[in-house]
Amino acid sequence: MSTAAQAAGDGRVLAFGHLLGAAARLEHILGRAVEEACGISHSVFEVLLVLGRAGRPGLPMREIGRERVLTTGGVTRLVDRMEAAGLVRRTQHPEDRRVQLVTLTELGEQTCVRAARVHAENVQHYFLDRLPQADRDRFVRDLRLLSRSAGESLPRLR
Repeated sequence: MSTAAQAAGDGRVLAFGHLLGAAARLEHILGRAVEEACGISHSVFEVLLVLGRAGRPGLPMREIGRERVLTTGGVTRLVDRMEAAGLVRRTQHPEDRRVQLVTLTELGEQTCVRAARVHAENVQHYFLDRLPQADRDRFVRDLRLLSRSAGESLPRLR
């Protein structure tokens, strides 16, 4: 590459640009739908899902931050807002008093399920239905591989 035009037209650059463009547009469309239907942001929905997967006794704040790629301050502010909305509660870790565990409240559980229903329908419509049927499973597996690989390359957040 020796010119900006060549750089902008490089297949690798374009491939990543397509990935980012699709992800940003889909996140906007799907996040707006969840917010309109359930009154929560996409970030809150993702934390509800992380906590739903974790189950009892919940997750330490640090683990939520790792799952969402947030700093300690970022996850604290988000969980503060979620706690104020009645979606989560914090409790002391039974073995380490310095650690707070975050769990879903009943309202958080209900909101997660309601938002996931909306989200799943929209994922089907705006994402999966747009892919050739024969390629869907492979595409999703490849995305999971890319996500895990990138996650393993991230530095540990503080």
